[in-house]
Amino acid sequence: MGYTISQKIIKDHLLSGEMKAGEEVSIRIDQTLTQDSTGTMAYLQFEAIGVPRVKTKLSVAYIDHNTLQTGFENADDHKYIQTVTSKHGIRFSRPGNGVCHQVHIERFGVPGQTLLGSDSHTPTCGGIGMLAIGAGGLDVAVAMGGGPYYITMPKMVRITLKNKLAPWTSAKDIILEVLRIMTVKGGVGKIIEYAGDGLEFLTVPERATITNMGAELGATTSIFPSDDVTKAFLKAQDREDVWTEIKADEDAVYDEEIEIDLSTLKPLIAKPHMPDQVVTVKEIAGIKVDQVCIGSCTNSSLFDMLKVAAILKGHTVNPDVSLAIAPGSKQVFNMLAECGALADMIAAGARILECACGPCIGMGQSPKTDAVSLRTNNRNFYARSGTASASIYLVSPEVAAVAAITGVITDPADFGEPPVVTMPDSFKVNDNMVIMPSEDPSEVEVVRGPNIKPFPVNTALKDEVDGKVLIKLEDNITTDHIMPSNSKLLPFRSNVPHLANFCLTPCDEKFPERAKENGGGFIVGGANYGQGSSREHAALAPLQLGIKGVIAVSFARIHMANLINNGILPLTFKDAADYDKLGMLDELIIRDARAQVEAAVSGKPVIVTNKTQGYDFETVLAISERQCGMLLAGGLLNYTRERS
Repeated sequence: MGYTISQKIIKDHLLSGEMKAGEEVSIRIDQTLTQDSTGTMAYLQFEAIGVPRVKTKLSVAYIDHNTLQTGFENADDHKYIQTVTSKHGIRFSRPGNGVCHQVHIERFGVPGQTLLGSDSHTPTCGGIGMLAIGAGGLDVAVAMGGGPYYITMPKMVRITLKNKLAPWTSAKDIILEVLRIMTVKGGVGKIIEYAGDGLEFLTVPERATITNMGAELGATTSIFPSDDVTKAFLKAQDREDVWTEIKADEDAVYDEEIEIDLSTLKPLIAKPHMPDQVVTVKEIAGIKVDQVCIGSCTNSSLFDMLKVAAILKGHTVNPDVSLAIAPGSKQVFNMLAECGALADMIAAGARILECACGPCIGMGQSPKTDAVSLRTNNRNFYARSGTASASIYLVSPEVAAVAAITGVITDPADFGEPPVVTMPDSFKVNDNMVIMPSEDPSEVEVVRGPNIKPFPVNTALKDEVDGKVLIKLEDNITTDHIMPSNSKLLPFRSNVPHLANFCLTPCDEKFPERAKENGGGFIVGGANYGQGSSREHAALAPLQLGIKGVIAVSFARIHMANLINNGILPLTFKDAADYDKLGMLDELIIRDARAQVEAAVSGKPVIVTNKTQGYDFETVLAISERQCGMLLAGGLLNYTRERS
């Protein structure tokens, strides 16, 4: 039996375990990336581990999230990251150099290597055949220190793309179609691989759009073969020497197969407030638009920007629409300026933003009250834009640009002929905004601003874990719900005590106060709890508030790992009906907790007693022996220290 693309890379990097779906394996990590929203915590944790220099082939720290500097906090974090990375052997991508995923695939990604990033959209580099996985900051810190990365061996899904996209459809429509088919929960525990004759018509930037938004499926990662298209892209980046061919064996076996005929796709749109609420643009055409934002790590490549500029050329943005455009990297920005496309955007009335995440992460450009905002982002979660009453729709750059002109959601087929864009044979290469680490670490002083506070560290698991149900939540609660990240809170990513005061407030404004009054307790959640961003703060803030366990119908992969890393019990209801029985402020007790956690490794349920209502119910704690040790120790840092 042959191997899939992912299985080949995992096999080449396998350190422990068997490559059987559902089994825990550990792999060697070649590269890491961080961004400033999660990076401050990752580097504080790396320092706590005590390894003097990173042991990866390459590690890069990007500044792309917290770039709106309305106070000293963000600038202080940037200086901390710049100095701590210089001391420990990590490259530093300065503010303005671009969004981490766009820059990394341009300048650093290598087919066949592994990449671990403290950002959920790290799988973007799967567009060049890299096994790129998003994780919590502590997992990335351990990988930088030379430690293995542990995952549950995923199932393999092959999506075969046939034929060629019709005019006005794009890669964004492909991934929106995949989301429509699989939903935001459909990729959990799976790796998505793309195949088929349609691949030859998809450029690397288009492939990267698809792998980027694979995060919205809940997938471990997504990946394309490394082929002649990949080689041409790397040659254009003057990096042909890192290319190697990687493809699945003809007799590779997949757990699931999906086929999409690209020629039949129509322009698609995801309605509020979830990326899988997908319909055709034509179905909701005519809705008035107030704002259009083009960019983010999903659709900010030169290819995307040139198409947008071609559509805007000779037109003026509708007077009722605010159009904001953020190129994905300095390279893209430079090339837009040199070829005249930037002038076409400006002439049309677009507001040009810096090369950063910006509106996607809620860092500026919050729309007006009750606005309709079309965005080329990857997420349209409730209140993520910074305006809770706004309706955010996800679209392709083409649909976004047309709507900016017409002022309403418009099927671009009604706009005329699509633009024909040709890509240059070579890209402008200038890495002067990437600072190499110091060759003499002893000369580097790590600068810590007053906003950088110690992160909470759990204590060893007690024999009896008790507390009240502090909140009861519905399905698909995102990390944006758990730890909001608007422009007012992002500057405090290195200050968990402050952030904790806003934990779960989009769901219940009184949650932090209730948690403090009761000395911590339990969170109860529905299905797919913790989907979305990799932000470790969605575990750290609850830990700060004394949360001892989360009992949910099911968990998203990264968030569950982050809970375990911080010593918080991630329990799932064995019988989903027990979710309905629990009431607010019910007092729960887990007796013989340490013994029960140890027994969970062999599949035994964890019994929880509802003292208030007088009954027991069974939960499942799906952990490995290693994760059991982490929970007993009170988290990965304690576990690592005990074993060192």
